[in-house]
Amino acid sequence: MDLSIVVPLLNEQDSLEELFTRIKTVCHENGFSFEVIFVDDGSTDDSWEIIEYLSKFHQEVKGIKFRKNYGKSPALNAAFKQVKGNVVITMDADLQDFPEEIPALYNTLINKKADIVSGWKQNRQDNKLTKNLPSKLFNAVARKTSGVNLHDFNCGLKAYRYEVTQNVELYGDMHRYIPVLAKNAGYHRILEKQVRHQARKYGVSKFGPSRFINGFLDLITLYFQAKFGTRPMHIFGLIGTIMFVVGFLASVYLGLDKLFRLFILDKPTRLITDSPYFYISLTSMILGTQLFLAGFLGELIVRGNKDRKIYSVQKELNLD
Repeated sequence: MDLSIVVPLLNEQDSLEELFTRIKTVCHENGFSFEVIFVDDGSTDDSWEIIEYLSKFHQEVKGIKFRKNYGKSPALNAAFKQVKGNVVITMDADLQDFPEEIPALYNTLINKKADIVSGWKQNRQDNKLTKNLPSKLFNAVARKTSGVNLHDFNCGLKAYRYEVTQNVELYGDMHRYIPVLAKNAGYHRILEKQVRHQARKYGVSKFGPSRFINGFLDLITLYFQAKFGTRPMHIFGLIGTIMFVVGFLASVYLGLDKLFRLFILDKPTRLITDSPYFYISLTSMILGTQLFLAGFLGELIVRGNKDRKIYSVQKELNLD
């Protein structure tokens, strides 16, 4: 099969039939064998009923229905476990992405032997103050931190080699960082292609301003995971050891200083516990010990960690 097209959605009943019709037309015109996997992320409207209706008349339509809203990352993760196409395309269901971009993304991925081709939305039809400007700042920080040179990390329209989708684990809000996760997994041929963007035709956006705060926090998480995700002792153990040694040496100094003043200089001295430096050194030793233990426990967790599944599937359609 040439293409697996993954469409996560939440309350998009008005756009689904038009979206599938356009996808099918594009694929037939270009001779692609394809499947469309709709992932209903806990919709409360008639989205799932429409997916069921489409599946009765089109064998290419497949579906996954979550029991409740888990988020875009689990939706993509569930679909990636089912895809069969040599190339996997992800796109949003709100018709802001153009299905007509699919052939260009596919050809770029194949011809340039890329691992990922990420869309870069041009002439964004979003509010400049609440979406465009924060998005530019977010993308600039993400480029600098991750080392992945993309202008639009959060564009839902992307093309992947099948192998990539099977070797990245998505959770939380990590869907916007799939290229970074792929890079950390050893897939470095990540390209970008300009794509068209249009205003939302139906419904309302499901993402609020909190997505930027969550995005920055996830970016920090990714950075530390890339550096120390499989070896937490290297950061916690190192910092903990340094703090413990500094605290211990400081307490030894206080003890030797007291003995020197008492027996060599024959001067009266105050109690060590009267010195604020004693408590600073003691606190440093305690924190150092705790950080060291945190690193040790982290190592045990990493070594014993099993595959996570943080979503519950209620129904499936046409999936073998």
